[in-house]
Amino acid sequence: MIIAVDGPAASGKGTIARALARHYRLPHLDTGLLYRAVAATVLREGLDPTIEADCVAACDFDDALLGDPWLRTDDAGKTASIVSAHPLVRAALLHRQRRFAAQPGGAVLDGRDIGTVIAPDADAKLFVKATPSIRARRRHLELVRSGETVTFDRVLADIRARDERDSGRATAPLAMSPDAAPLDTSFLSIEAAIDRAIAIVEGQRAG
Repeated sequence: MIIAVDGPAASGKGTIARALARHYRLPHLDTGLLYRAVAATVLREGLDPTIEADCVAACDFDDALLGDPWLRTDDAGKTASIVSAHPLVRAALLHRQRRFAAQPGGAVLDGRDIGTVIAPDADAKLFVKATPSIRARRRHLELVRSGETVTFDRVLADIRARDERDSGRATAPLAMSPDAAPLDTSFLSIEAAIDRAIAIVEGQRAG
């Protein structure tokens, strides 16, 4: 069984995807980490994230990089949003994601284009969303807890800018697949959101 979980930054899709993976005992891939790994490679090698050729050259990274805590930082996320807009970068990482989805038994993948591009034939699809202000509040709390010094207003501005880049890019934009079920987590507890996600998957499997 393949489960596709899409949605904008800080919507809760990663938490929900990990919970679904535990519930169904499936491997999980946060595809955003792939783009964060490219971003990290670009920055550490002194390349330019706005130049597509530089970013493509950074796509051949070792899987061990995915465990680097720096990939979870705000700087990594902002740069990853720039890097992920390049069509050739998305093409370079496409096979890696589809290979993960096609492993025996299935998998859970979360990102921006899982249900539309990576696994359009997924057995279950969710589109997780929340209001920009709530997503910014969540991300701000996460960053502060990790020791970063950042204001809420800056985080909100970054969230809005990333939404615009992700939704407006020409290749594989952030969009809800027509057959995906929306899940608004704005006013749900983590437990309630997970329960709702499991119910959605069960309903899609039954249907």
